[in-house]
This record gives sequence, C-alpha cells and structure tokens, in this order.
Amino acid sequence: MNNTYLVLSILLIAAVTAALRFIPFLVFSKGKQTPKSIVYLGKFLPYSIMAMLVVYCLKSVSLLTYPFGLPELIGVTVVVVLHVLKRNTLISIAGGTVCYMLLIQLVL
Repeated sequence: MNNTYLVLSILLIAAVTAALRFIPFLVFSKGKQTPKSIVYLGKFLPYSIMAMLVVYCLKSVSLLTYPFGLPELIGVTVVVVLHVLKRNTLISIAGGTVCYMLLIQLVL
C-alpha cells in the first residue's frame, strides 16, 4: 500500500460518511412531512438496537463456571437501577460499565 492509496481511501470514506449524514436533511426538507415509516423507525429502532447489544454482550456468559455470570448480572442491574433513577442513558451505561470493569478487575 502506498500513501496515495491510503489518502484516497480515507477521502472516499469521509465523503461517503458526510453524504450519509447530509442526505436526510436534503430528502426530508422542512416543507415536507416525514413519512410514517421513518417516524416509526425513529421511535422503535433505538430500543431494538439496545436489545440486540444486550443479547450480544451476554451471549458468551457461562453460568456453569466461576464467577457464574455474577459480574454481568450486577452490571446489568446497575444499568437498570441507574436508568430508572436518573433517566439518562449515558449515566446508566457508563455506571454499569464502570461497575462491571471494577468487578472483573478488582473483585472477581
């Protein structure tokens, strides 16, 4: 790989990323009403993605060997409790992640 190829690859990736960010603003201008299917996806897709991420993260947890999924269970519980109390996704995920990492690095 030479430098020209790398620079062109980076520029192409940047152009595609920028186009994907700008297209919705061009397609759904202020004068037009957003289609119902897009509104539906905007409402329910984030929850679906979070559910898939939870399944993906917990798919390799072994309940039959030490520590029997305890760090994961505690981490998920912290996320749920923080989200119920604070209603802030960032605080919930960060709190659960910090709790889980502390458990696996220092405790279990």
